[in-house]
Amino acid sequence: MSAHCQLTGAQPGFGKTISHSHRRTSRRFDPNIQRKRYWLASEGRHVRLTLSAKGIKTVDVIGVEAAVARIRARGGRV
Repeated sequence: MSAHCQLTGAQPGFGKTISHSHRRTSRRFDPNIQRKRYWLASEGRHVRLTLSAKGIKTVDVIGVEAAVARIRARGGRV
């Protein structure tokens, strides 16, 4: 599973960890990615989406149908 949200487009950020001695090493800030299964009534089937925590909250507000429409508009496959 890639660390990428289908709805919001959230993906890892990169930066540095700075130790007590001020030595810098590379690190990665991953978004909170979850796989959720939703019922898509218009197509009569379940869809499994890879979403960030913010993406899940967005689906709760706008609904599954609108979320899938946004994903398809971005060129995503559902």
